Amino acid sequence: MPLPFLRWPSRRDAKRNALFPMVRSAFSKIGTLAVVTVVIPTLLGILYFGFVASDIYISESRFVVRSPDKPAPSGIGVILKTAGFTTSGDEVYAAKSFVQSRDALRELDRNGAFRKAYGSDNVSIFNRFGPMGYFDSFESLYKYFQGKVTVETDAATSISTLTVRAYNPEDARRINEQLLTMAETTVNKLNERGRKDLVRYAEAEVDTARSQATAAAVALAAYRNQAGVVDPEKQAAVQLQMVSKLQDELIATKTQLIQLRTYTPQNPQIEVLQTKIGSLNREIADQMGQVAGSSKSLAGTAVRYQRLLVESTVAEKQLASALGSLEQARNEALRKQAYVERIVSPNLPDSPLEPKRWRGMIATFVASLFAYAIFRMLLAALLEHRD
Repeated sequence: MPLPFLRWPSRRDAKRNALFPMVRSAFSKIGTLAVVTVVIPTLLGILYFGFVASDIYISESRFVVRSPDKPAPSGIGVILKTAGFTTSGDEVYAAKSFVQSRDALRELDRNGAFRKAYGSDNVSIFNRFGPMGYFDSFESLYKYFQGKVTVETDAATSISTLTVRAYNPEDARRINEQLLTMAETTVNKLNERGRKDLVRYAEAEVDTARSQATAAAVALAAYRNQAGVVDPEKQAAVQLQMVSKLQDELIATKTQLIQLRTYTPQNPQIEVLQTKIGSLNREIADQMGQVAGSSKSLAGTAVRYQRLLVESTVAEKQLASALGSLEQARNEALRKQAYVERIVSPNLPDSPLEPKRWRGMIATFVASLFAYAIFRMLLAALLEHRD
């Protein structure tokens, strides 16, 4: 059943009623419910969007954070990769988080610049910050700030779009430029800190390895002075060569002694050879005692010497490895520089893009009709239930 107030008047009614009586009749048929749910909200919407709401100017900028050694995604990342650079995901989120942070707002609001831009008397009381001096705390300002500044990042291209809404085109561009500069500063700080940390850790490793190598070298030198040996293995080899020569001479002397005893038993050289053989045996025993068989022998000193030598060698290798790591860290620090590349600079809007006045009026009217229909059905249901 059609609504009574939406009935199209007949020709007879049109002829019989003039304009103002028809309007009066329509209002009487609409009733109080229609006035409350449709007429008043629509008039308020027309009043707000048509005369009260302040013009909003939008300034946009686009940027990408890129780094020379991180894997590139698709789209613009492929183009950047061909130039030797790739997009850097971690720094993008860091820049985005800082732009929308309280620290960024404090920078913008130095000397009350942000409050002046959004709390001006030229801004409508429904749009300005802290109307009539209420809700003007910093947390309230931060919530207001979050509604005026947005950063969106395209996952496919890693391009971030920074959008600033303001009631003056110059303020919109100025704030966008300041936030973009702060994003660049944030990425630079992250780079500087990362480089310092990377090099500092490598330098600390070099210092530790150098200390260990120095201590091992000093311990080895002290043991050499204490034991009176330079290299037990080399000295033992020399000693064994001497023992070998003495053994050869001993064998030759014994052979000569046997010959003399066989052919000339009374030869006076026999006693001399016997004395020589005894001397050679004692010399061989003495030389063998220096090589092994006692705590002061070369074999005894070689155990500790080898341990100290191994420690010194390992420390030297660790030092060489640490020096190589330090050089690599310095190269990595230079190669891992991520920075903000502006794709689109903040623009100066020449006309307001918001609010969408006609859209707002129509949306208010449509929403009012829906509200009227819902309440009308509820009232009809209540009346039917009462009957």
